[in-house]
Amino acid sequence: VQLQASGGGLVQAGGSLRLSCAASGRTFSGLSMGWFRQPPGKEREFVAAITWSDARTYHVDSVKGRFTISRDNAKNTIYLQMNSLKPEDTAVYYCASDKAPWSAAQGMGGKTSGQLYWGQGTLVTVSS
Repeated sequence: VQLQASGGGLVQAGGSLRLSCAASGRTFSGLSMGWFRQPPGKEREFVAAITWSDARTYHVDSVKGRFTISRDNAKNTIYLQMNSLKPEDTAVYYCASDKAPWSAAQGMGGKTSGQLYWGQGTLVTVSS
């Protein structure tokens, strides 16, 4: 299983970035996918997730209204559109896929590390 994240970079506060995560190596049918992030010196935290079948989404409160998760099942790819970025959004962003099929998007935040497939991170730096 491979999850390849891309799209990170340096942006000024108020700007936008779009992250992508392409999945390969197995069928991801039925698996929710999502994004986590780890700010410098802090623990990794859940950001957003989306289900496979009906594209139900969940976004944590700190990004709600600014970030939007989406997916393209034909391409096995998810996206995170990040608008109105703030310096506190600076972090390494990781994409992940649930190992358990047909799980709720919101539930990804409560999974242990071993219950998810992980991609490599992509660094997002927001300057003030």
